[in-house]
Amino acid sequence: MATTSENQVPVKPVSTSDYTLTLTEEHEIWVLLGQVSDGMLRARDNELRPFGLSSIQVGVLYAIEAAGGFLTAIEISRRLVRRPATIYQLLDRMEKQGFITCIRSTEGKREVRVELTEKGEEAYRSHSRQVIPRILGSLSVKERDQFKSTLKKLRIKVFEELAEQPVFP
Repeated sequence: MATTSENQVPVKPVSTSDYTLTLTEEHEIWVLLGQVSDGMLRARDNELRPFGLSSIQVGVLYAIEAAGGFLTAIEISRRLVRRPATIYQLLDRMEKQGFITCIRSTEGKREVRVELTEKGEEAYRSHSRQVIPRILGSLSVKERDQFKSTLKKLRIKVFEELAEQPVFP
């Protein structure tokens, strides 16, 4: 176990590394990740509001479109890293709004195939895509590549901790 100083908490070294993460550094990284993630989601939701969409709804539309036009509800929950119950509620609202059609399987009652409606396809094609490129555009190409690489590395570790495999993208 690592030694402690005024700003450090004993931290068992991760894997073979002898790097010790201080409590201050851990907190700062955690807060920065949360602020950036929450801030980008809020900015994206503000951008989507005139279209009657939220960022999670656009995530559903994107996942279905990227998969070739349909997915099951469980596949959507895995791709968006959300609990199935949360996705079922979201899909119910989106179906009532006319963005998707949910087709229940005759074989297994729990399997739901989700497809985009014309309204959903139009919403996916026409919604504004400006705020995220503006934010990410503040990074150079090299910084974006490094950032993506770092995020992918962290995502792998997160899914190891959750004992799940990343599905998408």
